[in-house]
Amino acid sequence: MGKIKEKKKEYFSQYYSEDERRVIKSKYRDILKRAEPFIQGDDLKQIRKAFDLSMDAHKEMRRKSGEPYIYHPLEVALICVEEIGLGPTSIVCALLHDVVEDTDLTLEDIEADFGSKVARIIDGLTKIAENFEQSQSAQAENFRKMLLTLSEDVRVILIKLADRLHNMRTLESMARNSQLKIAHETIYIYAPLAHRLGLYQIKSELEDLYLKYNEPEAYKSIANKLKSRKKKREEFIEKFMEPIAKRLKAADIDFYIKGRPKHIYSIWNKLRKQNTTFENIYDLFAIRIILKNISPEATDREKAACWLAYSIVTDEYKPNPDRLKDWISTPRSNGYESLHTTVMSHTGVWVEVQIRTERMDDVAERGYAAHWKYKGADTSLNKPLDQWINQVRETLEAKDNSAMEFLEDFRGNLYNEEVFVFTPKGDLKVIRKGSTVLDFAYEIHTEIGSKCTAGKLNGHLVPISHVLENGDQVEILTTKTQKPSEDWLRFVVTTKAKARIKDALKEENKTYVADGKEIINKKLKILNIENSLETLNQLRAYFNKKDYNELYYFFGKGYIQPDEIRKFKSEREALENKRKKIALKEEDYKTAKSFEKAIRKSKGQDHLLIGDDLQELDYTLSKCCNPIPGDDVFGFLTVNEGIKVHRTSCPNSQQLLTSYGNRVIKAQWSSQVEKAYQVSIEMSGVDRMGIIQDISTVISEELHINMRGLNVETDGGFFTGNIKVFVFDTKHLDKLIRKLGKISGINSVKRLRSEAA
Repeated sequence: MGKIKEKKKEYFSQYYSEDERRVIKSKYRDILKRAEPFIQGDDLKQIRKAFDLSMDAHKEMRRKSGEPYIYHPLEVALICVEEIGLGPTSIVCALLHDVVEDTDLTLEDIEADFGSKVARIIDGLTKIAENFEQSQSAQAENFRKMLLTLSEDVRVILIKLADRLHNMRTLESMARNSQLKIAHETIYIYAPLAHRLGLYQIKSELEDLYLKYNEPEAYKSIANKLKSRKKKREEFIEKFMEPIAKRLKAADIDFYIKGRPKHIYSIWNKLRKQNTTFENIYDLFAIRIILKNISPEATDREKAACWLAYSIVTDEYKPNPDRLKDWISTPRSNGYESLHTTVMSHTGVWVEVQIRTERMDDVAERGYAAHWKYKGADTSLNKPLDQWINQVRETLEAKDNSAMEFLEDFRGNLYNEEVFVFTPKGDLKVIRKGSTVLDFAYEIHTEIGSKCTAGKLNGHLVPISHVLENGDQVEILTTKTQKPSEDWLRFVVTTKAKARIKDALKEENKTYVADGKEIINKKLKILNIENSLETLNQLRAYFNKKDYNELYYFFGKGYIQPDEIRKFKSEREALENKRKKIALKEEDYKTAKSFEKAIRKSKGQDHLLIGDDLQELDYTLSKCCNPIPGDDVFGFLTVNEGIKVHRTSCPNSQQLLTSYGNRVIKAQWSSQVEKAYQVSIEMSGVDRMGIIQDISTVISEELHINMRGLNVETDGGFFTGNIKVFVFDTKHLDKLIRKLGKISGINSVKRLRSEAA
């Protein structure tokens, strides 16, 4: 079995307490119970082998919360089988998804014991080592790597979504800057991905958790208001449904009702966009009528039953004609099927009613995974999602695309509505809302897009930039002499069109890039400027270009003239001279800084504390969002300009936190930091498994105290330890000492010293 060995229960007792082993066993049994309908052949043996390997690989690892790390892969596996509906292979991959990244086991070891399919999925879930230049994004590179495997097996993304969901559910124990990074990455990529794959429940929970950590006050306010109105909401739904239920039963329609409030993030978004109050939002909840016992094979019967239920609802309550959404006749591109209508209740309140069958509801809740369940009944059910996977594959094939370009293009197609247009022969095409004639041409074929000169709608000529609408019938006109231009990138919106245009332009632009590089090199030599990486970075920043190639291209194309470098030199020299004139000697500078801090503190002025240790480091306030004392902020380590401080609501925060999270630094105003004192506490007692976790639980979870350091030594079954914590006063310290003294096995707890933190 390669490096993988079976371990006895006694072996793991060294690393997990009795309570922890009980929890692990319970979680593992839950996984097997949920997976039972899917298990066949040697699936059970493979799952057990993956479980044992994961237990061994993570035996010495703990999460930030102090819990055993093995809880995480177990929870990810449970989400895969219970909330997404995946089978044994995905359970094995979920249990193993971190072992290659965190241990000395290799993909070759995994392949030897579990086969090439599992190894390929694990490869897609394993991060690339972060050895990138500062201007590159490790997150974007890792995401592209993951999607390379997605194009072969969609389970990579489904397992990654389960992984991200559990990380978000347990985000509370992370540092604030890590919370911001992970939350923004989630709302930027993972929630839209869940939406695109039809995983409505997961998408909504990810959005709510993002809001919980990014806008905690808004989240609590909406959650409390929804909770306080729960009883009234349930009473209203019961009364509203009473006459409809009688009619449905009379029509011999078997059904059940789901009534749920809109998710907190959805309500928050509406409050923000409409600039209104919670009390003024009328559609705070939706009523879902689920039709039972209709065979998935009989799609015509499904549609007829939904429309019959719709007629019963609208006979009882007057509908708003502008609010009918028919996703049964033409499903959305993520496979979503449902009838939505908004009707006026007898109490004068608008109510959204959704009508669908059990199969449609299963697909709406669990997306792509649910499609596999019904694929045998109708292979067309999977078609929209299969087409999207093909689009991802085409995007990945784009030549010379940077990971950031790829990420931006890819994300552009995740959260968009569709329009339905027709070819001259009457074939239906579903494309992104906002698509132009040129987008449509590329959708048909790359060559047709590259040669497109105009479109014909209902006999009328329209330009290639014309935006298409539902029901348009489009004929593409082409000429042999036509070729892509940079101008096309201004109005195309689909990933496929952008990628194909960029591919064509890059071949042509290589010459301009080479010419531009030569022009810059010559000019730097003439002006006696050092041709170094630092100079190129300064030039790139001066001319506001995202990378070196773009800088070279603009010079090669003639958009920037060589003499502009002379202006750059003059301004750089002027800046250096200014710095020299106002620079203080080192000792004077330190004295001035100390004096400045003392004056500021004596006047009670707010100042910024940066880093995990909350020190007063040098920084500049970002001009894009102009933070002021009291704002929720974070620090960002730039390439050339030191630490820049941004508000968490800054327009640029999404990209910085998502794409360059490893350069994000914790920052807080002094008024937001309670006055705390560092205290050293000495403890001693009987050594036992789990005692460190019990200590961490008391400090972090029960008393919410920040811990600065922990040092423990054991000898002959006894331990002595020194722990540094932050407390606010002697009462706070006394409470901590009392709590620690009650932990089983601890004999002595005493304070050594304290200092202001």
